[in-house]
Amino acid sequence: MTVLVPLIVMLGMLVVIPLGLSLLDAPELAVIRRCWPTAAAVGAVALWLPRGPAAVGCAAVYALATLALAAQAPLRLARTRSLAAPEVAVLTALVTPAVAGIALVAERSGHRLFGFGLDILALTVPHFHFAGFAAALIAGLVCRAGTGRAGRIAALSVPVGTLLVLAGYFVDDWAELAGALVLTCGMWLVGLLTWRDIGAAGQDRTARALLGTSAVVLVATMLLALSWALGEATGLPHPTLAWMAATHGLGNAIGFALCALLARRRLRPLPHDGGALAAATTTPTLKGRTA
Repeated sequence: MTVLVPLIVMLGMLVVIPLGLSLLDAPELAVIRRCWPTAAAVGAVALWLPRGPAAVGCAAVYALATLALAAQAPLRLARTRSLAAPEVAVLTALVTPAVAGIALVAERSGHRLFGFGLDILALTVPHFHFAGFAAALIAGLVCRAGTGRAGRIAALSVPVGTLLVLAGYFVDDWAELAGALVLTCGMWLVGLLTWRDIGAAGQDRTARALLGTSAVVLVATMLLALSWALGEATGLPHPTLAWMAATHGLGNAIGFALCALLARRRLRPLPHDGGALAAATTTPTLKGRTA
């Protein structure tokens, strides 16, 4: 796989996940937030080492951090006792990096986990950082007061689509295509709701530009995802994995995930209770960055 894939993964490890975690109203994540940069830096080293014990050891450190993050999901569920749409989205965001962490260990060891090729495992790592963690979290963030049914559908369809794509790995290409369809519909709805938020951005031009970029990029990147899944299922011509990494992968990583999270980071949420997503229960303003 091209050098671009490790660079995209590093963006997910070192920037996107820490940025996303900072947007969660979850005091219990304080230790993980503090430890994450170290674990992510070690995991990033694994991406550049030759396959072998050293790379596996570094990858295992990162995988343990993702498993610790995933372990917070049942604890959060027990605390909130909520399966409201934004909570389903955030629970999905907490769990999906563990899929990436496990795939990274397998790929760095040269082990064909569940029979998957090393190229597929390598691409699973960025997929579950961005289509898993970032997309689910952003879907939850847009599902706030005032979005109504559309917000709830977005916050549910993105996690469902992501899990269906994962299930499709083990079933067949048609099942993966079905998952891609659900995920694409959810992501486009997220983009539509994000575009609508531009009008609430006040005079903050940076936030408006970031929101607009993230919404527009989704149209193209998810069309690419659909074309690839359709081609895999039907045999029709479709982009190569390397082309997908350079277009769909890079676009989703920077144009969608990073821009959307940076925009949400600029939102100053109103006071909220301790059990839900900050942006899911309040109407944010764009008067400045969160303190």
